[in-house]
Amino acid sequence: MLLEKPTTRRKFLLGSLLALPLSDLVLKGLTAAQAAEMAAPELADYKPGFFSADEWQFILAATDRLIPAGGKGKAPGALETNVPIFIDQQLQTSEFGDEIYLQGPFNVHADATFGYQIPFTPQQMYHTAIKLVTQWVQTTYNKPFQQLTLEEKDDVLTKLNKNGIDFAALGEPNMKASQFFSQLLSDTKHGYLADPMYGGNKGMKAWIAIGFPGARASFTEWVKQHNVPYPLGPVSLLGERA
Repeated sequence: MLLEKPTTRRKFLLGSLLALPLSDLVLKGLTAAQAAEMAAPELADYKPGFFSADEWQFILAATDRLIPAGGKGKAPGALETNVPIFIDQQLQTSEFGDEIYLQGPFNVHADATFGYQIPFTPQQMYHTAIKLVTQWVQTTYNKPFQQLTLEEKDDVLTKLNKNGIDFAALGEPNMKASQFFSQLLSDTKHGYLADPMYGGNKGMKAWIAIGFPGARASFTEWVKQHNVPYPLGPVSLLGERA
């Protein structure tokens, strides 16, 4: 669920940039997508509104391993596309997760066909799970997650995915590690592929990498042209063109 946030000074400046005539942008040596990227937050300077400082370091490190940079075609990673900012801003929205049914009974071991079986909102899930993972990593490696080697980080994430970290043994019987991993992976994908207006996919870099046309009004003539590279760059919902 993508929820739009109130207009900020940064978005106002972005709108001002996008309102410039194309000729002005060309004279300035900028495309609309480049202008939009300039107006987007720099990850290194961003101050999270939902995550604590320690939680933020975990999110940065974990999303970086879920979608690392340098994939096929040298695709950008989660950090280059502001995925952590997307997750933080979505979780700041009080309505995020309001559609989830939170009246028990819950059965954490129930089949997935039974639907959501966790007595937590997404916000509560993140706070609770990161605390448990941090506890397990500190006990196991004697250092925080972000200081692990790449191989160790991948091993921890694999254990989360396969319930190799027992949340019940750590004091939380109402959530399995795999359930948190699924939420984190899903939000990471959404932040990577969502429209830039939601905080992620900075500069439409992910769309450019996969050849996605974005919000173009019409590209039906290309739908049936299989294995033919799409020659036009993507367009965002705000009219930014890559």
